[in-house]
Amino acid sequence: MQASRLLSILLLLQTRGRMTAQALAEEFEVSIRTIYRDVDQLSAAGVPVYADRGRTGGFQLLDGYRTKLTGLTAAEAEALFLSGLPGPAADLGLGEAMAQAQLKLLAALPARGEQPRLGARFHLDPIGWFRGAEPIAILPQLAEAVWGSRIIRIRYESWTDTVDRELQPLGLTLKAGVWYLVAAASENGIGGKPRTYRVSAIEALALTEQAFERPVGFDLPAYWNAWAADFEARIQRGQAVLRLSPEGLRRLPRLSAAAKAMAEETAGPPDAQGWVTVTIPIEIDSLDHAADEILKLGPHAELLGPPDLRAHMAHIVEEMKGLYGPTDAARGAKGRSGPASPA
Repeated sequence: MQASRLLSILLLLQTRGRMTAQALAEEFEVSIRTIYRDVDQLSAAGVPVYADRGRTGGFQLLDGYRTKLTGLTAAEAEALFLSGLPGPAADLGLGEAMAQAQLKLLAALPARGEQPRLGARFHLDPIGWFRGAEPIAILPQLAEAVWGSRIIRIRYESWTDTVDRELQPLGLTLKAGVWYLVAAASENGIGGKPRTYRVSAIEALALTEQAFERPVGFDLPAYWNAWAADFEARIQRGQAVLRLSPEGLRRLPRLSAAAKAMAEETAGPPDAQGWVTVTIPIEIDSLDHAADEILKLGPHAELLGPPDLRAHMAHIVEEMKGLYGPTDAARGAKGRSGPASPA
């Protein structure tokens, strides 16, 4: 612990410049006396560190001195790919390792006055608009299982049922603020075909001591890209015919890039009002979801088919008319302008 602290003090002085004993003590949560002893040991080891006394004083390295002791630990190296994503790194239990890795990277930069920080110029925010990240307490355990190739047992709430599974966790993916686990079912220590599980749907998790062999050549990014493309294709394997106003055409990207692309390919000539007929992909397994998507276009879209979805949309519109219809508006206006009720 002391050796690690000595190295960290050295790197801090190299990256931040002069620091007081009080600041260093607060950084490492030790006493000021301990910091003085640590600095004495650094000096005895040949590190050219000196102290300036007074109110603006502090410890500082001799100008031009730079250490090459910036080797990264395994945990810090694993955290580097998330160095721009402090939230997800902390979710996985890698927050402290990420901070140490960033400090060592800064120490490895050449001296150029005030060293530029990548985070001051580029920031990655993986969370979609108007939504927060899912708080998931089991993520550090899942990360530990993935790093250590250890079998897990989960209780999972799927679309149709709650099931128990024994899995070999192969990786974790963050998609638009939502964590997904890629894992293979484990039977007698043999892994099956990888599948994808939404982490927030895991109701219970048990981390076993049993290790497994990762599939040779398994590529998590390649698997995810293929799975995501197949998922979108399976979900949106139906089609809907819409009549769109010019504003409706402009709003199509709110649905998806696939909807915009198919609409551009299938658009007919505009009618006298400037409306065009197009075809877009939809999810046919859920009328509610398909209707919700089309409603994003507001009054700028008329659904022409399929018939069952059009009937479902008509039902939704009738229910909305009950909330916003002229009867309610008239009653509200009468209530506002009519005579006062007797006491």
